[in-house]
Amino acid sequence: MQASEVDWSQKEREIAQKALETAYTREANTIVNLVREKSGEISCLDDLWKLHDFLSARRHDIDGKYDDSQSMFVFVFARLIKEGWLTIDELEGLDRAKVSKVSLMTRM
Repeated sequence: MQASEVDWSQKEREIAQKALETAYTREANTIVNLVREKSGEISCLDDLWKLHDFLSARRHDIDGKYDDSQSMFVFVFARLIKEGWLTIDELEGLDRAKVSKVSLMTRM
């Protein structure tokens, strides 16, 4: 089963969208908290540029990570689980074959 050939029911798309939103919220909150910590440590202009670079890198990463196209769901979920932003249990309700594929990809 190729990822791009997988059909997602309306219910599965809703589950997938909720999982993406959950992971995105967790990661966004973590970044906000990190920025709060780092901003309190700024003592010179170089520190400010380091924070800017950190934010630019995180934005680039996040903009590419949360692809909500159905053909990419399996890959996105595997990555989010590997990074700790999502758990396999939060994909409950998806077809077993899809969850198995995500689970397998987390071990790659």
